Amino acid sequence: MHRLLNRELSWLDFNERVLAQAREHGVPLLERLKFVAITASNLDEFFQVRVAALDGQVEAGVTDIGVDGRTPAETLAQVRPQIGRLIEAQDSLLRDELMPQLAAHGLPVRSWAQLGDDDRKPLVAYFDERVYALLTPLAVDPGHPFPYISNLALNVGVYVVDRVSGERRFARVKLPAFLPRFLPVDSGGFVALEEVVGSQLPSLFPGMDVQDWWPFRVTRDADLDLAEDEADDLLEAIEIELRRRRFGRAVRLEVPVSISEEMLDTFVEELQLSNDEVTFHRSPLDLTGLWSIHAAGPASLRDDVWPASAPSALTDRTRSIFAVIRENDVLLHHPYDSFSSVESFVAAAADDPLVRSIKMTLYRTSGDSPIARSLIRAAERGVQVAVLIELKARFDEQANVNWAREMEAAGVHVVYGLVGLKTHAKCVLVVREEPRGLRRYVHLGTGNYNSRTSRVYEDLGLLTADPEIAADAGELFNHLTGFSQPRDYRSMVVAPRTLRDRVCELIRHEIQFGEDGRVTAKMNGLADPTVINALYEAASAGVRIDMIVRGVCTLRAGVTGLSETIAVRSVLGRYLEHSRILRFDHGGPNSRPITFIGSADLMPRNLDRRVEVLVPVADPAHARSIDGLLGHLLADDIVRWELGPDDNWFRQGPQLDGDVQARIRREAKNRLVPSGLGA
Repeated sequence: MHRLLNRELSWLDFNERVLAQAREHGVPLLERLKFVAITASNLDEFFQVRVAALDGQVEAGVTDIGVDGRTPAETLAQVRPQIGRLIEAQDSLLRDELMPQLAAHGLPVRSWAQLGDDDRKPLVAYFDERVYALLTPLAVDPGHPFPYISNLALNVGVYVVDRVSGERRFARVKLPAFLPRFLPVDSGGFVALEEVVGSQLPSLFPGMDVQDWWPFRVTRDADLDLAEDEADDLLEAIEIELRRRRFGRAVRLEVPVSISEEMLDTFVEELQLSNDEVTFHRSPLDLTGLWSIHAAGPASLRDDVWPASAPSALTDRTRSIFAVIRENDVLLHHPYDSFSSVESFVAAAADDPLVRSIKMTLYRTSGDSPIARSLIRAAERGVQVAVLIELKARFDEQANVNWAREMEAAGVHVVYGLVGLKTHAKCVLVVREEPRGLRRYVHLGTGNYNSRTSRVYEDLGLLTADPEIAADAGELFNHLTGFSQPRDYRSMVVAPRTLRDRVCELIRHEIQFGEDGRVTAKMNGLADPTVINALYEAASAGVRIDMIVRGVCTLRAGVTGLSETIAVRSVLGRYLEHSRILRFDHGGPNSRPITFIGSADLMPRNLDRRVEVLVPVADPAHARSIDGLLGHLLADDIVRWELGPDDNWFRQGPQLDGDVQARIRREAKNRLVPSGLGA
């Protein structure tokens, strides 16, 4: 028996749990559709990164056995059929349950053949006016090789025959990504873009007969291959790698299940793929496009709007935000607490004449980021602004490159982190000139400084002027932007230097309390063998361990003789549970409880290859608030998934009215006021 589960198979289990949200009858119909779109997007990334990595290892002849006892080839052999089952489950749910319900609400997804002339005419006019000029048919013949197929682009493959000569050719038509994936139909509902294009193919091939056409989609290896220590200019190196990403090797071909054998053979041969690398679909390809139907549908079929709110302490316009933070730390719980509180903190720092310096990490941010605009404004008025932009944040590299260029032009000191490490910590440090001298103010969080995702990601943040935390933040930025060895921190726990050791030390400290020992943790992923073995060791001593793990979990839970006192559950909902919390019942001074929040999941990449920060929650009221949050998430009457000793996940909780996030929202509503605070 292996002590650890396989990471890739665990991730697929997670995506199946996401899809299961689309089966929850207590979830509004369009939100159920949303979870199908999220599942499809997750699977795209899984192929681009994880499957691509496994393919590369197999191709390179790697036969090393992983911590779960599998070689890359063995993992791949188990991953592919599980993906096939996931796709079939996704198609069945969409076609047999969700689409009929959409139709019952006047939102059918229809084929071209199902449309009458009155519906077809406006769509043909749309094609003529908005689509035709954007399409470029590329034929394959001795003078024109098979065209390059872009990553995740939707295409139509066509066989046409010359009516005069009888010559037969294959051609590819790429559908522009900025066009709507599903087009509205006048009489109600939607039709897929490729259905409209397919109906109008004769206009693209005049004098030809269209014999056969099918949509298809290719996924390519999209991970960056960057030798940082050999790059003279990291920004330029990232830009080069982003251009190369477009030409990564193909790792998946998506086609309709009814595709002709001839067309399929053409794709497989020209893309140099095996039949194992083809996925067959009964639903339209690229279900990420379901977001457009979600957006276009009536509000009655979506989640109720939960208005943005802000902690009452930050809404007193007679006091500056710095005065509030000087008096007491402020704990933020997004999106129940509005992210505008964080934006206002940075905006106040940018505009305050007493602020001398702003330092910040940016891992992922939105393209229209108010925070980035505030930093630029501060630099332009002479404040010393230093921003560490993580150029290697996967799939956000281009946005970060763009912000780096714009900030540098405005006079911001932009740095790109440490060689070999991603800076994943979420930290803002503001230095202010006050009557008693310089004073530092800090924001530390579990989530990205991203206005867009902050509305749908659940996260925690701490605004503090605590001298020890502020001093630690100063040391952290000096290490990140300068040339120095990492320091011993007073309050913070920082990866990669000390975080794993400190967490294991705290876990083992609970052992001396036996059955009275307790560890409670919430995170996105748990896969670090050293930490997991420490948890097993504590479990063998009777320590009670509750893990709330949204995604990947390679720990085996509730196994006799290994992890009998460890319970693992996964909680999903309208918000993506993203905060990281670690609580140890006897880890603080005098063996009192201690609670940390921070940016780190307990994964090898976070503990070895990233700069991460955990910070203790010192205020007793805030610690009690987090205890209450954990209590909600560990309740028996909520909808959750539990990991059994047979390594399978099981849904638990009521069929209706088990939404823990709705309960947290109701509780938060009683202590919040509408947002709109000033700087």
